Amino acid sequence: MENLLSSANPADPSTASSRRMVALAAEINPGERRVVQVDGREIGIFNLEGTFYALLNYCPHRGGPLCHGRVRPLVTAQSIGDLTHEREGEILKCPWHQWEFDIKTGRALYDPRLRVKAYRVAQEGDEVVIYV
Repeated sequence: MENLLSSANPADPSTASSRRMVALAAEINPGERRVVQVDGREIGIFNLEGTFYALLNYCPHRGGPLCHGRVRPLVTAQSIGDLTHEREGEILKCPWHQWEFDIKTGRALYDPRLRVKAYRVAQEGDEVVIYV
């Protein structure tokens, strides 16, 4: 299971130096996350239904610890009072000022031009690895 967020190819020896093992896959169950240190950066690793995603633990709005925020669904409305929940567990809300980001892409919900840094992450055997 792999989340391709960059053009790096894990089979390419030129990218091997950027590969970091950050956890065992069994340590991060679906719906859970873990914040890890990688080369001096805090990075949140999220397991969404068995697929791993990684975001820098830094909100681009005011520098808050984004990956410690609440994970929730996307709330939409067709009309006033007609709320629906979609994409359960895929939206991350910054604990400081409530800005919301798509865990899969790093894009802000309210301004898709704004994004948090997303990293390429993969499950390789029993390991979760990130490419930085």
